[in-house]
Amino acid sequence: MALRLVLKPHERLIVGGAVLRNGNARAEFMIENTVPVLRERDILSPSTATTPCSMIYLALQLMYVEPQHRDSHRATYDTLVNDVLTAAPSTRDLMTRVNEHLEAGRYYHALKVARELLTYEHTLLANAHRS
Repeated sequence: MALRLVLKPHERLIVGGAVLRNGNARAEFMIENTVPVLRERDILSPSTATTPCSMIYLALQLMYVEPQHRDSHRATYDTLVNDVLTAAPSTRDLMTRVNEHLEAGRYYHALKVARELLTYEHTLLANAHRS
């Protein structure tokens, strides 16, 4: 079954490692084979990965869209996860869920759970700021 994408004007997406930008009008695409796809709202740029969990998300994103460099991104990911678990053991359940998807090769699903991790990190940081 094909993946149907409807893009807003000027919306970006990554398809198989290539960054694409839509033109001035809304567009519809059908992707008929299995390839990594990330819409703009799910893309995190290296310059915006400023927190430990956002760096984890970025490493996962790169594992997903750059399979040829997956091993090096995985090493970075493993280091970051260990650091976060040491600093914030309460993230263990979310990290476990991310890792389950990662080990099964479900990178997009790992990214979806990692978005939950980003929300949780935001809550932790806001609580720490208030204290």
